[in-house]
Amino acid sequence: MTSPTEPSAQPPPEFDPGLTRQFDSPINRAINKDGSFNVKRTGAGWRAFHPWLHVNRMSWGGFIALVLSLYFLVNTGFAFLYFAMGPEQIRGAESSTGFDRFANDFFFSAHTLTTVGYGSMSPAGMAANVIAALEALVGLMGFAIITGVLIARVSRPSAQIGYSENALIAPFKDATALMFRIANERPNNLMEMHARVMLMTVEPVAGRLERRFGELKLERESVVFFPLPWTVVHPITAESPLFGKTADDLTRLQAEIMIMVKGFDETFSQVVQSRYSYRFDEVVFDAKFQPSFHIDNSGKMVVDLEKLGDYERVPGDRS
Repeated sequence: MTSPTEPSAQPPPEFDPGLTRQFDSPINRAINKDGSFNVKRTGAGWRAFHPWLHVNRMSWGGFIALVLSLYFLVNTGFAFLYFAMGPEQIRGAESSTGFDRFANDFFFSAHTLTTVGYGSMSPAGMAANVIAALEALVGLMGFAIITGVLIARVSRPSAQIGYSENALIAPFKDATALMFRIANERPNNLMEMHARVMLMTVEPVAGRLERRFGELKLERESVVFFPLPWTVVHPITAESPLFGKTADDLTRLQAEIMIMVKGFDETFSQVVQSRYSYRFDEVVFDAKFQPSFHIDNSGKMVVDLEKLGDYERVPGDRS
């Protein structure tokens, strides 16, 4: 019995990595294959939109399409202004047809926006000079912003970690272990790699379903160097949440194995990270990985990334 001055013992809080233990209905997966979270945000106001963040996160194809679209729209807008002024305002843009004159105004706009100024066309009136000066300012500021975004995108550190297609329940030291394999798909050097693995299940608690989270203790949580594939291993001991579980059990529990890997990128001198997950239907029982690298005739180790997820069955197949 504790004394009045001593705080009473409190039970340890239930572990939740930030994905909530509340269960309303089944979800496809908590972490998508690309490492993003399977979360959709709604109801945010317009102030929540951050153009710099959006442009930095969009794909390269989308970024290039955005730049080309803005370039075309800005030139078209200024071309309409020049066209509305009349042919006498732009020297050298005169033409016998309206379409050709608009085309000349469009290309004059491109010359002004990029500050190229070939000299074949030039503003002749006050109105054209004012609009041309404004367009030159828009061009200088616009290209400065695009250059800044481009530099930010190019210099942003990111890890391209390859994961084996499946996680395996494989023989390990006279027992079994959950294991998956990762490798650096880029030629840059990563070091001081750390892995953290969690298991999410859906289990009945007090008459209702609830998500439960548990950390899976690894045989080796880190490696100093990462030039070769790393097989991350969780020994399935009596203390493991996976102890005694079958493929049917994982299916019933809607199990998902969530992974976070981080390390130091030597090229950018910054920490990079990667996320991934395996659902219950991506866990293969009674199998082991095949070698994914070999030593060539010159004594150099050769990694075959296409073999990262290759495995073979072992005796005792339960599938």
